[in-house]
Amino acid sequence: MASRSRREHGEPLVVRAAVERERHLDQVTSYGYLAGRGPKRHVTVVPRPLRYWQYDAAGPLVIALTVLAVAAWLGFLGWRDGGAAAADELPLAVGLGILVLLGATGRFTISDHAVSTDIAGLRQTSSFGVVPLVLVTEVVEGRAPQGWPKARNRGGWWPGRRRISVRHLDLDGLTEKAFTVWVRDPAAVAAALGRPLPR
Repeated sequence: MASRSRREHGEPLVVRAAVERERHLDQVTSYGYLAGRGPKRHVTVVPRPLRYWQYDAAGPLVIALTVLAVAAWLGFLGWRDGGAAAADELPLAVGLGILVLLGATGRFTISDHAVSTDIAGLRQTSSFGVVPLVLVTEVVEGRAPQGWPKARNRGGWWPGRRRISVRHLDLDGLTEKAFTVWVRDPAAVAAALGRPLPR
């Protein structure tokens, strides 16, 4: 598929993408991490509603490492100080493990300008993995078709969700990339991305 090198509104695609990325960050950061509660109270200009958002649990690697760290901590305490010390430490260890998993919860968000993935514990660093909507070229339900670039996974499987694959250009406006994500409503997400699913 040919890359989009055309100019719209007199601006090169890479310039439009950079502008849309900043607009996305402004719109998304006007909402708290719990987007359903509406804009933050201190926001002076009410932002437009987000087109779509969903929360994704921590990935299997993070869960496994957290469980391993808690088990190692309790095992070490049990070895050093005995089973009673490990039992006393159990509520704190489990509580900290849950806190880590909550901090690793992700939010997949589509604004009027871009799509991004946020991590709850990293909100102060703003959004990452931002793809301006002007760079999205194709959306399909299911796995990425043959001939697409290798797709990166965003978020993991969750009951009731279906996989979509999104093909897009990188911020240089030339390099093709793709990602897959599990979503509640593939048609709504594709429409929010500006690339409705074929009927």
